[in-house]
Amino acid sequence: MKFFTPKLLIALCIVCCASVRSDAQYPKYIVQFADKKNSPYTFDKPLEYLSQKAVQRRTRYSIAIDSSDLPVNPSYIQQVVAQGPVTYLSQAKWLNQILIYCTSNATINLIRGLPFVKSVSAIGPSPQLQPPPNDKFKIEKATPLTESVKVQREPSTNVFNYGNSYNQIHIHNGEFLHNKGFTGKGVTIAIIDAGFYRYRTIKAFDSTRSANRFLGERDFVDFDNSVNEDDSHGEYCLSTIASNVPGVMVGTAPHAKFWLLRGENIFSEYPIEEHNWVAAAAFADSAGADLITSSLGYFQFDDASFNHTYNDFYKNTTIVSKGATYAAKKGMIVTNSAGNEGASSWKYLIFPADDDSVCAVGATNSAGQIAYFSSYGYPGKVKPNIVSVGDNTVVYTSFGVSTASGTSFSNPNINGLIACLWQAFPKFNNATILKAVYRSSDRFGNPDNRYGYGIPNMQKAYRILKALQNHESLGNDWLFATLDETSHKINVKLIGRVDGAAALKLLNSSGAVLSTIKLNTEEQEVYDKAFTTSSFNSGKFIVQYSDASVSRSIELKIAAPVADWLQALPVPFQNKLTVQLRAPETGKIIVRLTNANGNTIESKELNVVQGNLYQIKFSKSSLLNKGVYYIQYKGLKESKTIKAEK
Repeated sequence: MKFFTPKLLIALCIVCCASVRSDAQYPKYIVQFADKKNSPYTFDKPLEYLSQKAVQRRTRYSIAIDSSDLPVNPSYIQQVVAQGPVTYLSQAKWLNQILIYCTSNATINLIRGLPFVKSVSAIGPSPQLQPPPNDKFKIEKATPLTESVKVQREPSTNVFNYGNSYNQIHIHNGEFLHNKGFTGKGVTIAIIDAGFYRYRTIKAFDSTRSANRFLGERDFVDFDNSVNEDDSHGEYCLSTIASNVPGVMVGTAPHAKFWLLRGENIFSEYPIEEHNWVAAAAFADSAGADLITSSLGYFQFDDASFNHTYNDFYKNTTIVSKGATYAAKKGMIVTNSAGNEGASSWKYLIFPADDDSVCAVGATNSAGQIAYFSSYGYPGKVKPNIVSVGDNTVVYTSFGVSTASGTSFSNPNINGLIACLWQAFPKFNNATILKAVYRSSDRFGNPDNRYGYGIPNMQKAYRILKALQNHESLGNDWLFATLDETSHKINVKLIGRVDGAAALKLLNSSGAVLSTIKLNTEEQEVYDKAFTTSSFNSGKFIVQYSDASVSRSIELKIAAPVADWLQALPVPFQNKLTVQLRAPETGKIIVRLTNANGNTIESKELNVVQGNLYQIKFSKSSLLNKGVYYIQYKGLKESKTIKAEK
C-alpha cells in the first residue's frame, strides 16, 4: 500500500475489509520450487541473466554469484503451465517462485503434485475491469502551490537555484554534495511504486528525458511495461529526486539515471503485491541499479486472513522483507518509507521497513519536527533508521509544483542524496555508505523510535567517508613531504584539518623562510603542493604547516650522496614505494621489488644513462602488508640489493 494521508488510509482499510467476501476465490497463485536443479544457466556465464553493470557491482564489492542469481528453471515453468489452463505472469528468482493465473482447482492440485514444487499458495484476486469507487488513488491529493513556499535564504554560490525545494535539501546540507559536483551522475536508481502518471511529458523531467536518463519502465501488475498512464504516486516520489526546474524545484539527484517499476495495484491490497515488489527488485538488480527507493509497505490486506502481525517484525518472514534482504545482499542500497501509522491503531513500521538491511525513513517537517503520522519503530531495533522531510514535501505533478505529505516523500528525498554521496565514494559498499549516513545524523548518539538516528547531514557523511578513504590510501598521517632532486622540488601532500585559511612554509636549516604557500582548505580534502628551490646543499629543509589551531613541521634531509646510488626514498611508503636511482652505468637495467623470501612482487625494466637520476614507482606496493621488502638492481656491470620497510 502507498503511504498516504493516515486518516483516509484508516477509513479505506475499514471499507475494504468490510467489502471482502468470506468465500472469495483467489485465482492468482505463488508456486514455489524446491530447487534450481538442471538449470540451463550457470555461474560462469552471468551475462546471460545479469547486465554488465550488475556483474561489475558484484566484482567491485566482492559479492559472489550464487544460485539466487539464477533465474527460475524455465523447464519447471513450462511443466507448470502444461498442467492445464495456466497463465505464467512473473517470477521472483531470489525466492525461487513464480506467479500464475489459474481458475481450475483440479489443475492447481496437479501442480502441487509435481516433484519439484515446494508449495502453491493463493495470493491475489482476478483483475478488476472497473476500479472500485473508493480506490487508493483517492487517498492522496497533492495540493497545488498558489505561491512559492517560504524558503530559507538561499546562497547565490549554490550550483543549483532550488526554489521551493531548498528547505528539504538544506535540512540535510545536501547542497554541499551538489556544489562539489555530486549530483547523481552515473548512479542508477530504481523506483518501485504504483505508477508514474504522465512522467513522459511533465516539465520537471525534461532534462532527464533529453539526456536519456530514463533507462526504461516495467509493469509487474498489468505486464504491459508502460507506467505512464498509471497512478501518480510514483510521479510525486520521482519528482523529489529528478526534478530540474531552476528557481522552481530541483530534486536531490537531478542527474541520476532511473528505472521506473510498477509493483503496486492501487485498487486492491493483497500479498500478490509483495511478490510484485520482489520481482521488481530482482529486475532492478539484474539491470544494474545501484539503489532502490520504495514508498510502499504492507501489513493489512483486503482479506484479513492475509494480515501480518507484530510477531512478524524483524524475523524476515514476510515475502517483501525477504526480497529486501536479497536486494541488499546483491550490493544495492534499499531505502523504504517507514509508514504513516504513527496515529493509527497499528502504530508501527510497515514491511519491508523492518528489515535489517533496509534504511527505513520516517517523516519530519522542514523544521525537523516529527510528523504526527510517521510510524514508530517497533521495539528491539533502531527503527526508523533516519528521517527526512515528509510533511508538506514539495513535489512536482502533472499540474505543476505542489505539496504532499507522507513518508512516501521523505524516503525518495533522502534516497537521492544518498545516491549523490555514493557517487563521491563508489569504492565503498552499500553498508559502509549507510553507516556513514547514520553516523552523520543528529541523534546518532541517542536514537529513539520516532527519529531513529535522526536527520542526516551530507557534509558530515562525506567527511566520514573521506577520512576513511584517506586512511586507506595514506595511513594515519596527514602531512607528507618528499625531495625531488630531478626537478628541484619539494612535494607536499596534506589532508585538510580545517575549513578555512592555512599556510605552508619552507625553511632552510637556519630557520629562514624560503617560501610560503597560502591555502584555503576543507576538512579531509587532500591537497598536493610543491616548493621549488635552486639548491639542495643546505643540509636540510623544514616544511611547516599552520592554521588557526594546528601547527606541525617535517624535517627533510638532503638525498644520499652519489655513492649511495640506489635508495628507497626516506619517507616510509604508505601508498606506493618510490626508489631513487643515480644510474651507475648506461644501458638496459632491471629493478625488482621482492619479499623477504626473494620472490618477485613487481619488476621494472628501463634504459638509463650513467649519472642521471631516476625515480621508479612500484604500483603493487600499495597492496602490501607491513613488513620488510627488498629492492634488487641488476645491470650490465653492477648489481645491488637494499632493504625497504613498510
